[in-house]
Amino acid sequence: MPRAQLTREDVLDAATRYVRQHGPDALTMRKLAAELGTAVTSIYWHVGNREQLLDALVERTVREMGALVPRGRTPVDRVVSVARSLRRELRARPHLIAMVHERGLTERMFLPAQQALVHEVHAAGLRGARAAAVVRAVQFQVVGHVLVERNRERAPAQSPAEADLWSSTAEVRSPDPAEDDPALARALARPADPERIFTLSVRALVGALLEAEGKTG
Repeated sequence: MPRAQLTREDVLDAATRYVRQHGPDALTMRKLAAELGTAVTSIYWHVGNREQLLDALVERTVREMGALVPRGRTPVDRVVSVARSLRRELRARPHLIAMVHERGLTERMFLPAQQALVHEVHAAGLRGARAAAVVRAVQFQVVGHVLVERNRERAPAQSPAEADLWSSTAEVRSPDPAEDDPALARALARPADPERIFTLSVRALVGALLEAEGKTG
């Protein structure tokens, strides 16, 4: 890319891609310049030094995390859509999210999602502390689910694996629920679908909370 055409956004785009793939510790100004086909001095001109570049990436991440648009016809559908979007964004940029957290900007990053949830909870008729409880329950569910997913992905290979434990050839232990529910055993022997489990759990949580809070309102 010719130097004359290079912009600040070009530099941030390239730095974002590099951090997503390799992590922030691997990012150097020299590597970024090589990635862009320009001189190191050009990088400094557009974004300052390395710490200023990382700060700019953090600010950009915080802004991008605010672009959550609720979708759906019912309050439950719209809250679930916010939760799914938030999970997807957290999953897509773990290194950048960690940088946000390290700089003490996590709460600010979550504010737009909280505001979107507040709007939908208000639309469902809840106010005050009851509305706040629903918002926080959804946020904690999202973050907790993402952490569980990350831990499962990083865990060492299991032996026996879950599929082996629930297969028809697994060693029978007493009591054995698979004997009473073979369909359950077959389902647990298949790989988990995190997206489906997440949507199911959030929908159940939100539906139950809105119904319970509505009855006490």
